[in-house]
Amino acid sequence: MSTSIKQPQVITCKAAVAWGAGQPLVVEEVEVNPPQPEEIRIKVVCTSLCRSDITAWETQAIFPRIFGHEASGIVESVGPGVTEFNEGEHVLTVFIGECKTCRQCKSDKSNTCEVLGLERRGVMHSDQQTRFSIKGKPVYHYCAVSSFSEYTVVHSGCAVKVSSIAPLEKICLLSCGLSAGLGAAWNVADISKGSTVVIFGLGTVGLSVAQGAKARGASRIIGVDTNPEKCEKAKAFGVTEFLNPNDNNEPVQQVLPFSLVSSNSLATF
Repeated sequence: MSTSIKQPQVITCKAAVAWGAGQPLVVEEVEVNPPQPEEIRIKVVCTSLCRSDITAWETQAIFPRIFGHEASGIVESVGPGVTEFNEGEHVLTVFIGECKTCRQCKSDKSNTCEVLGLERRGVMHSDQQTRFSIKGKPVYHYCAVSSFSEYTVVHSGCAVKVSSIAPLEKICLLSCGLSAGLGAAWNVADISKGSTVVIFGLGTVGLSVAQGAKARGASRIIGVDTNPEKCEKAKAFGVTEFLNPNDNNEPVQQVLPFSLVSSNSLATF
């Protein structure tokens, strides 16, 4: 007796669509095509808003578009050739993917994949087409993720599996801000024990740098921000001293004296 494999079909769902630069997002019904070779379709459970989404919404010319690049979700279906993901698995999206074979992916100094690097044209890496549409009109992607939609399609190299017990409503921040800051402190600056670290700007990335610096044993973590309300929150993330430039006319090194004793003792973000 022969059995047939159920093929993914077009899904109709709701998405927050940007129709033009600076225009309010509109919740629309969109069609989401099945995943193509090496792609997966994800049911988005939780997504967060990044400043990069806002900047692109304000300035970029590719519309209509679905923004969002930080998301957690569940694999709904997989395209041909996908072996590392299965339906029902929990995943995080990654807006700069990994093909795992190019020179940059094999390097221990970079994660800017030559194949699945930052996609700026609003289409999929594989065929330069979009998987979204409204009544036959293409709706473009953002950063190869487009998580402001109930369902989205990403290249399999633009997602990572996570534990099924990890809280999807919280871990979406790992897709961008947290990993960017923690990775900058841990991998790029390679902060050593006893270091002094200065962080300019205490948003998601800056606070994640503070966490990374604390984990690496930095003895002095100086947070610099013009918003005084961030002081106590920053200390909860590991900042030992807070500086508001608006409260001082002197240079930072005069307000909080420190000496640079080697190229690795002071990391500035």
